Amino acid sequence: MHKVIKSVWVLLLAIALPTALQAAESVKITSPNNKITVDLQTEKGKFGWTVSKDGKFIYSMEDIWLSMNGKKLGGEAEVKNVKQRVVSQTIKPVVPLKFSTIEDNYTEATINFGAYTVELRVMDNAVAYRFITKEKGEVVVDYESFTMVPLEGCTTHFQPCSSKDFNTSYEERYQHQETEKWLTDWANNHKIATIPMLMSGDNDLQLLIGESDVDDYPRMFLRGNKRGVSTAFPKAPLKWEPWGDRGETITEEGYYIAKTQGTRSFPWRYVVITDSKGIIEQTVPVQLARRNTLSDVSWIKPGKVSWEWWNGATPYGPDVTFKAGNNYDTYAYYVDFASNYGIEYVILDEGWAKSTRDPYTPKEELDLKKLIEYGKTKNVGIILWLSWLTVEQNFELFKTYSDWGIAGVKIDFMDHADQWMVNFYKRVMAEAAKHNLLIDMHGSFTPAGLEYEYPNLLSYEGVRGLEQMGGCLPENTIFLPFIRNAVGAADFTPGGMNNRQPNNYQGSRPNSSAAGTRAFQMALYVVLESGIQMLADNPTEYYKNDDCTRYIASVPTTWDETRALEAEAGKYIIVAKRKGDKWFIGGICEGSEQERTFNIKLDFLGDGEHKLTAYKDGANANYQAMHYNKVEQTVTKDSTIEVKMMMNGGYAAVIE
Repeated sequence: MHKVIKSVWVLLLAIALPTALQAAESVKITSPNNKITVDLQTEKGKFGWTVSKDGKFIYSMEDIWLSMNGKKLGGEAEVKNVKQRVVSQTIKPVVPLKFSTIEDNYTEATINFGAYTVELRVMDNAVAYRFITKEKGEVVVDYESFTMVPLEGCTTHFQPCSSKDFNTSYEERYQHQETEKWLTDWANNHKIATIPMLMSGDNDLQLLIGESDVDDYPRMFLRGNKRGVSTAFPKAPLKWEPWGDRGETITEEGYYIAKTQGTRSFPWRYVVITDSKGIIEQTVPVQLARRNTLSDVSWIKPGKVSWEWWNGATPYGPDVTFKAGNNYDTYAYYVDFASNYGIEYVILDEGWAKSTRDPYTPKEELDLKKLIEYGKTKNVGIILWLSWLTVEQNFELFKTYSDWGIAGVKIDFMDHADQWMVNFYKRVMAEAAKHNLLIDMHGSFTPAGLEYEYPNLLSYEGVRGLEQMGGCLPENTIFLPFIRNAVGAADFTPGGMNNRQPNNYQGSRPNSSAAGTRAFQMALYVVLESGIQMLADNPTEYYKNDDCTRYIASVPTTWDETRALEAEAGKYIIVAKRKGDKWFIGGICEGSEQERTFNIKLDFLGDGEHKLTAYKDGANANYQAMHYNKVEQTVTKDSTIEVKMMMNGGYAAVIE
């Protein structure tokens, strides 16, 4: 899926030193745009580098090593030589969440230690590295470590892990702390945080720490060690016992983090270096991921889903004459709703089967096979929910579901990130792809490249989304585009029509509520990225709000182009996204100010006149969060529009 346009090798090795670099020699690697410079220190015992942008120190990477079979790679080892090349290539993702074509330009340095290498990539907006080994057979990876020391004065935005044993649903609220204090506190308390992690500095400097191309390896966590940010990994589970129908207790762990093949490349560790707008537009995780492995992707159809769990599966409009529940009439009604608005899928969440442990026996009153056939007549596919443990114990279900005519599976409650669980994800994706099934990983860790290797993986949850009801507040959601969603798809499940300001929140199923204004909820469909995007509310609520529903249903889930128009991490974002010849604009903000006003230039439009239809916060939205106004106007590329968002508010528009 990509084509190498240019590859130029530049040797830095001095002719007089054919096998080893001089002690304390420094090698500089510069990004293609000459803005980011990595100063590589090759003195024996001090392997690492410092990173600067426009001549200003940004961070240093120290004590970089990987322990394999008891031997430390990196660390104090001697660098033999360093080679550089400049690479320019084009990437076309199967499921493009930001751009349908990505220009991938970087300077690559291959740091040779003799028996292994470290590959370093310096991009125009990031620095990434990984170990590459060529050992025979299987090896034991004891641990992997680095210490990242940022410039002074940063604030760290992080998601704490809910327990010290790495068992987390990745749904904790973000916390925010001055970096030096965070490092000291966490070093003393031995706490860990999930990735990605964001550090914000002066002049809108943003550092996003993450990983990509994680394969046959545990997911990385982060901790403080007083000097800087360092790594933490779950150990390899040796024995575990299931508890209930969806979880497990690890009863025995190895001393190591992975057993894997000795000839391989290890995961990329990266730091994006940019500003708030740049975080929204960057594609670093895609650039570092593996390419698509499927020969036929024509059956992979991203789209929207009508979801019944959040709203209690209880439509109550005047046309509802049946008793709602896990039965055929209810879900046929959801299928009709989806068909009416061009929504591609309906999810049957927990409760469709007689038992969560039995994936083959639907409730009789559901008449699942009849429902599947009815959905086909309406061009609406059916997606089934399952716990991961049931999937693991019934791996042949993918063939069965394909034979039934199921479109995909939503898999839930993994809550672990060790090597075994990472491999479970990949086994699921490979088996599902054999049978042309889409997958939505719910209750999962964050994306790290598998979704590009197997593009039938349309989304991941593990995000503090709308299912948290009153625990899902705009003050946390506003960070998602800059942290969690910045590394890949997030199944946030937006679309609540019963809107309330956080200080006036009430609501639970079947009358669920969403914190933030109506325009905030509508804008989330443009702001957030997911290959499969939910409509979480009741069909009755959507019918009552037909204008809003038609807009939501019209917003694509994949994009040709993304432009950040205004952004400040943790405060506000306004983004424009193009699909074909239509542009959609979405903006959201948190509630620390009564209102925010922006004047947005539309110079990204083509020639001629265009029709803009916008949904914006009403004058009373600070109190009555459901107040919005729909406006229409003619615009050109020379136009400037006013975007006003109330507290916890939003703005949603389409230009065509």
